[in-house]
Amino acid sequence: MLRARFNIIILLCVTCCVSSQSTLNDFLKPSDTLNEKRRNTVIISEIALSTATLIGLNQIWYADFERSKFHTTNDNNQWLQMDKFGHVFTSYQLGKHGANLLNWSGVSKKDELIYGATFGFGFLTAVEVLDGFSSEWGFSWGDVGANALGTGIYISQELLWNEQRIDVKFGFIPSKYAELNPDKLGSSFSEEILKDYNGQTYWLSFNLHSFFKESKIPKWLNIALGYGGEGMLSGSKVTDNQMLTTIPRFRQFYLSLDVNLLNLRTKSALLKSIFNIFNMIKIPFPTLEFNKNGAVFHLLHY
Repeated sequence: MLRARFNIIILLCVTCCVSSQSTLNDFLKPSDTLNEKRRNTVIISEIALSTATLIGLNQIWYADFERSKFHTTNDNNQWLQMDKFGHVFTSYQLGKHGANLLNWSGVSKKDELIYGATFGFGFLTAVEVLDGFSSEWGFSWGDVGANALGTGIYISQELLWNEQRIDVKFGFIPSKYAELNPDKLGSSFSEEILKDYNGQTYWLSFNLHSFFKESKIPKWLNIALGYGGEGMLSGSKVTDNQMLTTIPRFRQFYLSLDVNLLNLRTKSALLKSIFNIFNMIKIPFPTLEFNKNGAVFHLLHY
């Protein structure tokens, strides 16, 4: 349910940004001690937002498909595992922003990780349960594992380094495949971003300075490793439509540079809040792609 995952990230980010625009720097600064009013606001907002999203999905999204008894499915071999990378990315980002919001309210580091960083895993597990009652999908243990991995990437770095040296990021370039199967891959740009795995790239972005703190490497400079796929017109290579089976599908691996927006110098708390939101997106840079056919150079790649 990629649409649901992206919607909840966007809603959380918009909430942060709106608050930033209407408040002063002192308000945006994380509290040094527990601020119960802030904490309660964060908790109530997250519960209300999550509940409203789940109810909306149940009444609108799943209403278009036949309901069924709860069942599981094994979809680990579909979409060249691009959907699983989507789960990792979404769980990581939801956990990161959930933890940041609790940090803003001044809770302890332990509570920040237990109740904030696990927000993504909890929400996505609830969505997975809804999938389990839909005949179109099913509860996927592979998805749950990917959700746990995304949450684990965030929490493990906080425990090990007390900072995020490796960010999970997203990039998208419209592909030529969506028009061949718009029902599966989307019929508009907004749908394609969510559904067309051929145009998506998921990145692990490593901040070089954080690993070599005594060096003169710019604090904002990252090196990024990406993963993508091409030739996917349906989840599985086996399909009832013979035309779809003639297009070869293959994996893509990328090496590129990136920018850590959080390490750009600014005294504006508002800009810092905006950078925190958009840091989930890979900045375009010259990129090397490696696939089964060899190496390809891209002047700019997201």
